[in-house]
Amino acid sequence: MHGHESSRPTAGASELDDDTLAFARKVFQMARGGETEALATLLGQGMPANLRNERGDSLLMLASYNGHPDTTRALLEHGADPELQNDAGQSPLMGAAFRGDLAIATLLLEHGAQADGPGRDGKTPLMFAAMFNRVEIARLLLARGADPFAVDAAGVSILDAARKMGAADTAALLEALPPR
Repeated sequence: MHGHESSRPTAGASELDDDTLAFARKVFQMARGGETEALATLLGQGMPANLRNERGDSLLMLASYNGHPDTTRALLEHGADPELQNDAGQSPLMGAAFRGDLAIATLLLEHGAQADGPGRDGKTPLMFAAMFNRVEIARLLLARGADPFAVDAAGVSILDAARKMGAADTAALLEALPPR
């Protein structure tokens, strides 16, 4: 009960907190585990679609990062924000790019994720795709208008990032693009 001064502490207050925390943990586990029906039921009952855990990961981030397209779709259809970043400044689309999950990346883009939505450090989803040699994701992002010439906050270009990571296939894809 830090920071919650109460004139009459009740025996039930800490139990309620424990129950609430246990419920929250269960909900995040549903997202992580792809329990679409259970999660959709809670969302239908008014549970906020943009709940975030202690690291700032949204339900959508957990479902999409762990490769659950049905759960990802259910969350998006219940108003989950595809641009909501975690405490590290990463969006669900960046996670999908990192993982190389084309189905999830496509779903996120179809529901309003920005192909070029930058994180706090200026890295874009395309930079993640390029660095981790995810050619299909890079092609998808380029087709959706991602800027192949963007640079991050440190001034590193997407091509340089790909080369630095030894991502030969995405580096070749970027090298073949006509100059700006």
